[in-house]
Amino acid sequence: MAFEKEYDSPTKEASVSEEQSSAPKSRSNRPPIVYTSFGAFWKSFWLRFKSLWTRQFTFSLIAGQVVSLCITCTNVTTTELVSRNFTLSTTQTLFLYFSLFIIYTPYTMYKYGLKGWCRLVYKDGWKYALLAACDVEGNFLVVKAYQYTDLLSCMLLDAWAIPVCLFMSWLYMRTRYHWTQILGVLICVAGLGMLVGSDEITQKSWEALNKAKGDGFMIAGATLYGISEYPFPHHEGQRNDGSELLANASEEFLVRKRPLYEVVGQLGMYGSIINAIQGTALEYKSIRSSNWDGENVGLIFAYTAAMIILYTVAPLIYRSSSSAFFNLSLLSSDFYGLLFGLFLYHYSPYWLYFISFAIVITGLVVYFWHSTPEEQGILNPVPPSYLEPENTSTSTA
Repeated sequence: MAFEKEYDSPTKEASVSEEQSSAPKSRSNRPPIVYTSFGAFWKSFWLRFKSLWTRQFTFSLIAGQVVSLCITCTNVTTTELVSRNFTLSTTQTLFLYFSLFIIYTPYTMYKYGLKGWCRLVYKDGWKYALLAACDVEGNFLVVKAYQYTDLLSCMLLDAWAIPVCLFMSWLYMRTRYHWTQILGVLICVAGLGMLVGSDEITQKSWEALNKAKGDGFMIAGATLYGISEYPFPHHEGQRNDGSELLANASEEFLVRKRPLYEVVGQLGMYGSIINAIQGTALEYKSIRSSNWDGENVGLIFAYTAAMIILYTVAPLIYRSSSSAFFNLSLLSSDFYGLLFGLFLYHYSPYWLYFISFAIVITGLVVYFWHSTPEEQGILNPVPPSYLEPENTSTSTA
């Protein structure tokens, strides 16, 4: 698929970037809606709807639900761990980052060579360190929020990452959103509101220990999520040689400009370092006193496996659509939580859950009703231009 294509030559990077920067911004390729008659309207409406279902959009929609399902898995396993008095929020994610490091970094070394990989760390390590810091602390703060505030606040405030991501994209990239995209966001948020209402009606929330403190943690964590996903500023056609001044590290920008294995491997490496330092400082005594029996280890393994899938699929969604679409896709996770609850906790299905899930999916479709996924940003993943040509090889990751 087009969003998986990568190049292996820095010269190609420059030529492609120049070609894309010189081309005018294209309007939507969707078939126009005809209002001359009732029959013409419905015919054009059907043609517009059919035009949505390209391979790229279909992949984005399905992959978004896979990630949403992974989020549900992590929530379930974390809840089970907390119920067993295993509350090592930092140590728990250390296994994730270390797994990403050992999976993707050896392949990066194979592609770039050891010397090339060291040069990557020297030149661009600070960017990935900032990205990892936002990601690690975002995870930490969100997990902490669940320990202090109630479910209603957690669900509503976690959605704060959506407007943050949209705002940062507009601020630094001057992204222009069509009114149908804003409508799609509002429809998804309406679906979230119905999910929250369902949870309140079925009394799935819990008493807040310190609502103000928990809400502050959730807002801070969601803000870090939104910032770490927005495309940081750059000039189209500019060679990505690592010497330009960048305002912040962004996973979406990086996976559009660099190979996936490089981005995720570096995120895993710096995430492991930050997690190990923070875990040692905050949880050293708890690590020694916690119960590391087979059930807890199994839950940590399930949590880590779900997060590895999430961190692998998420960059593909950034490429095929955008980080905003990724965040909107996560709003359906509470519906999947109901499915888990039917088997694990014997929840009774409430009819509003199914309607809210359909509304969230409708919002995702409306988001690309006018704009196409291909118009969301330039996709040109190549190895760093400062690497010697012989240190790189053709990549399709």
